[in-house]
Amino acid sequence: MTGYKFISNRLFSLSRQQLSSTVMRLAVASVALAIAVMLISLAVVVGFKNQIRAKVVGFVAPIHIQSLDRNESYEERPFRMDERLLAALNRTEGIRHYQCVADKAGMIKTDDEIQGVVMKGVGPEYDWSYFEGGLLEGAVPRYADSVRSDEVLLSKAVADKMLLAVGDPVRVWFVDEDMQARGRKFTVKGIFETGLSEFDERYVFCDLNQIRRLNHWADDETGMVEVWTDRLDQVDAVNENLYFSIPPTLASYTARDSNPQIFDWLDLLDTNVWLILTLMFLVAGITMIAMLLIIIIEKTSTIGLLKAMGATDRFVRRVFMHRSLRILLMGMLIGNAIGLGFCLVQYYTGFIHLNPETYYLSSVPVELSLTTVLALNAVALGVWMLLLLIPTGIINRIRPARSIRFD
Repeated sequence: MTGYKFISNRLFSLSRQQLSSTVMRLAVASVALAIAVMLISLAVVVGFKNQIRAKVVGFVAPIHIQSLDRNESYEERPFRMDERLLAALNRTEGIRHYQCVADKAGMIKTDDEIQGVVMKGVGPEYDWSYFEGGLLEGAVPRYADSVRSDEVLLSKAVADKMLLAVGDPVRVWFVDEDMQARGRKFTVKGIFETGLSEFDERYVFCDLNQIRRLNHWADDETGMVEVWTDRLDQVDAVNENLYFSIPPTLASYTARDSNPQIFDWLDLLDTNVWLILTLMFLVAGITMIAMLLIIIIEKTSTIGLLKAMGATDRFVRRVFMHRSLRILLMGMLIGNAIGLGFCLVQYYTGFIHLNPETYYLSSVPVELSLTTVLALNAVALGVWMLLLLIPTGIINRIRPARSIRFD
């Protein structure tokens, strides 16, 4: 065994009834707590952001194409699916799927209730996989180009407010350009729930042909084209390529462009994480510095004796750094066990619940990659070891003649 390691193991012990032993146990607990809190914070924030982002993108699509002169109302300006647009969609790399949709504001009216909604018309190529995952009752409607269907898909929020169930008839009223009210009768085919109250309370899915007929559009006209990419991290690159490929009368937008308030809110969570990480680094780092200072003071006479026997300052510093490293590793091991154990239990059981109306999720989400865990531990170890160089500088000032008599 190397000399400084042998001396370090003989000098320090967590089991001895000494002040330094108590301080070392506190340091282990502080490091363990810091690592556990940082791991849990990262897992929760990453999981929360990814799940909310997936929910929003699943509802509105990663990219959508609209007329360049779009406005803030739900009365869209139609455009044709001409050859140039189709060629741009088929030629742009990274696009997995695209579908035509159109929105129109309407009002659901029953005998006792009234509710303003947005009728979202979708075609036969519409990808229902996202809504099938949140389907509560009934089934998703299936539409065809040649037949106009009266089946609609409602959210649970709308169905509960309007006291509607699968199979019930529902009348929706629209106002045309002449300010004349027109009613259309539909049938509830299914009821879904995504947890996104901003969308669930607003949208009702219907046949795109119904919107075309209400707006007097041609069969090849649409209000929007939703575009799905192979991977979500490709969205910005695909959107940039698509923007310069489509006709100049159209423009492409990302989900972030359409819903900046939700994504800005998610970005604010990063600030909280950085604040927590900084506090945990400082708390554990200060605790380790205090621990090492107390140990150095307690072992001053021993340090003087080692120097009198010919030990160099560097050798003595390595003795104390070796012990500090062992304390750090012990605390980090315990902290990783606690943090990862909590994440695993929460992932498989979801025992900590959330209010879906406030947080969009029913339980606290956790998501943590091996790379993140390793990176966090490596950075933490490096930062704390650098901080420990500060108190070891005192060793250079200890003189054997005076320190041997130190009490």
